Amino acid sequence: MEIRRISSLGETAASGSSQPRSPGRPRRQESEDAILNAVMLILASDGYTGLTTDKIAALARVSKSTIYRRWPTKEHMVLAAFDRTPPLEPADTGDLERDLLNIVEQFVQLLLKTPLGGALPALMVERLHNPTLAASFDPMVTRRREPVKIILERAVNRGELPTLDMELALDLIWGPVLLRALFISGDLTRAALLTLVRTALKGLGHTAHWS
Repeated sequence: MEIRRISSLGETAASGSSQPRSPGRPRRQESEDAILNAVMLILASDGYTGLTTDKIAALARVSKSTIYRRWPTKEHMVLAAFDRTPPLEPADTGDLERDLLNIVEQFVQLLLKTPLGGALPALMVERLHNPTLAASFDPMVTRRREPVKIILERAVNRGELPTLDMELALDLIWGPVLLRALFISGDLTRAALLTLVRTALKGLGHTAHWS
């Protein structure tokens, strides 16, 4: 049986649960962790339409009522699972290329070594025809672009880059990485990622390189 869907997510997805957590209940937290881990694994293997309450309950070893008590809709649960993905940490070495390469490598490692590599494409496909999901998924993605924006803003303040159309700059950096990682199985070695970073930065008006 599929988890029911409602028309509006409201504010619940941001908290990752439909109810506030009660302090001092580690078993509740363990159950929640197991459920959300199962959601990402099933998304990665079976896609969004293959994500069912029965599969989640079996993999997480919880009852279906436990799932329903925590998240009122499938979208809420999926977004809570996605939001647990470790955030990217922007380095501040004073070297724009080095800092960008570091954060791009962080992202690639998440795709290669965690269920995110399979779950993210499933969510991207579903959001195209699920406005309820898109309404909350899109702001989450925008928020997760913030670390690269921080790096670029630092470079602008140091005079390494001109004033930027920041959204376009973010697209130029992330677009080729996502294309290679999720669509064409392109080269994601450190050398290849550095070439992508340098090419994007050249288009943004940065000319200095490091070796």
